[in-house]
Amino acid sequence: MLHTDLLPRDTAVQLIAEDGTPVPDETYVLPDRDTLLTAYRGLVEGRRINEQANALVRQGRLAVYPSSHGQEACQVAAALALDDHDWLFPTYRDSVAVIARGVAPAEALVLLQGDWHSGYDVRAHRVAPQATPLATQLLHAVGFAQAAKHRGEDTVVLALCGDGATSEGDFHEAMNFAAVFHVPVVFFVQNNEFAISVPLSRQTAAPSLAHKAIGYGMPGQRVDGNDVAAVLAVLTEAVDRARAGGGPSLVEAHTYRMQAHTNADDDTRYREREEVQAWTARDPLLRLRAHLTASGALDDETQERFAAGAEEIAAAMRDALNTEADLDPEDLFRHVTATHSPQLDEQWHLLRDEIERSRLADAGTPTNGAPA
Repeated sequence: MLHTDLLPRDTAVQLIAEDGTPVPDETYVLPDRDTLLTAYRGLVEGRRINEQANALVRQGRLAVYPSSHGQEACQVAAALALDDHDWLFPTYRDSVAVIARGVAPAEALVLLQGDWHSGYDVRAHRVAPQATPLATQLLHAVGFAQAAKHRGEDTVVLALCGDGATSEGDFHEAMNFAAVFHVPVVFFVQNNEFAISVPLSRQTAAPSLAHKAIGYGMPGQRVDGNDVAAVLAVLTEAVDRARAGGGPSLVEAHTYRMQAHTNADDDTRYREREEVQAWTARDPLLRLRAHLTASGALDDETQERFAAGAEEIAAAMRDALNTEADLDPEDLFRHVTATHSPQLDEQWHLLRDEIERSRLADAGTPTNGAPA
């Protein structure tokens, strides 16, 4: 029997064209004006967050920043598609989604500053720590969703990942477990064409990443990842389906990483500038701006108000990260377990001794009887 209801469309769902004109769809409805204005404000703020974070990297205030410039539609829609009691499981590139979910910008960037913890209260915001290892958070998301199901809650978990994560074993295990146990989780793959320097064509021969869903017995769908209206409509349907007991699903957003993988990456080594420029016309922010302006929903006053709000967020980021942190190296060990193991104590003593030797060397004090 052919399970055609599980197969994604041949072409990605789109509700707003690149020039801002609406695209009729038989299944998905264009979100209302207020929702689109909220999404546009999120795009303006998200773009400014990316710009400010990159500036903080250059100033040495952030250790690393994986920019989501060009992917803001996915970030904003992920936050808007969830109810307050739902949970978001993000990756390292999803800072904009984390902030859109209500986490203070300064707290959302603590991990990327190089601190030892996630920086925010995960329970208060219902946002799991940003995951740096690929796909590990997907298993955590499935387990969390399974627990919510056992408790009789109507919580839905939205698990974010990139195309590179779909090449990991954890992705397979999470998808299979979620489908077999019918848990309320939505897997949201932001396919930005590259896993660092590896193009999608070297990762899979499948027609699309969304087609992988049918192999696990769950529905998959493809969406234009630079069309925030379409992403929001598709994600909302998947979330509603999971909440109603319909089980997990996979959504693949076709988007593009406009900037390098991180500030430590040289993307000119593996892609041409012409390819990057070709995606400029598909900018999610400019697309929605054109649509809202043409419909009369966005005027200069509203645009200025959104821009001012984005500047306030950027200023808060600068103020928070331009202060010198008072770091205690023992914090690396203090909160690992309630009772320290001998191995953990040994590691702390080794680090403490190394710090002391370094301090004495800087002061010109002889160590181990050696002349300064």
